Amino acid sequence: MNLQKLSPWNWFKSEGADAPAAPSAVEPRRSDITPLLGMHQELDRWMDNVMRQFGMPSLQGRVGDMPGLLQPRLDIAERDSEYVISVEVPGVEEKDISLSLDEQRLVIEGEKRQESRSEDNQLHRIERSYGRFRRVLDLPADAKHEDIKASFSNGVLTVQVPRSEHAKSARREIPIH
Repeated sequence: MNLQKLSPWNWFKSEGADAPAAPSAVEPRRSDITPLLGMHQELDRWMDNVMRQFGMPSLQGRVGDMPGLLQPRLDIAERDSEYVISVEVPGVEEKDISLSLDEQRLVIEGEKRQESRSEDNQLHRIERSYGRFRRVLDLPADAKHEDIKASFSNGVLTVQVPRSEHAKSARREIPIH
């Protein structure tokens, strides 16, 4: 069964594919892994694969992997005339975000910078994440690349991707008799 048919468009099919590989911890030998842990890791790999087939972001990197913690969340809305992508980037300044188009892929990159602190500050706990982030979205075939617009307000980047007219004309009502 092809699960791609159930997903309207896989916006995330290129995400992570061309990103630089994060340094990983040394993998334990098979003999060192308990059967329960091995089964847990296999289930995680299986769920990650299923989620990717439905166009959802990967679970890999969300738990226990620092590079994946700084991945802005986004919403994608489809309208008749456009797609609207809202990216939540709290604590990031507009000058630290870049938006580019690489063939059919919309690349959102940026950096959340740590506030400067003086030597007399004694930090007791740091829970906020800092560093670079990157999201890669595959645009649908009906996206008009030359008319993409973006705005930034209150920590939310909003990208408007107009749809071509031929996409609307391909849709027609079928009378029911």
